[in-house]
Amino acid sequence: MATGPNLKSAVWRKSSYSGSTGGECVEVADGCAASVPVRDSKDPAGPVLVMSAGAWQAFVDGLR
Repeated sequence: MATGPNLKSAVWRKSSYSGSTGGECVEVADGCAASVPVRDSKDPAGPVLVMSAGAWQAFVDGLR
């Protein structure tokens, strides 16, 4: 069975395009080999979506 990255000491960051008033933001954790953990900044204790680096890149490219 595959397991995801250990996120207990993850350092999360929001996009530089996010404002300081909160709102609808996602955060990503850097430093996870071959994966990108993503969570809702309004619910940091909530679920985390972990995707491959390639899938994350395709998602970001699709937003541009």
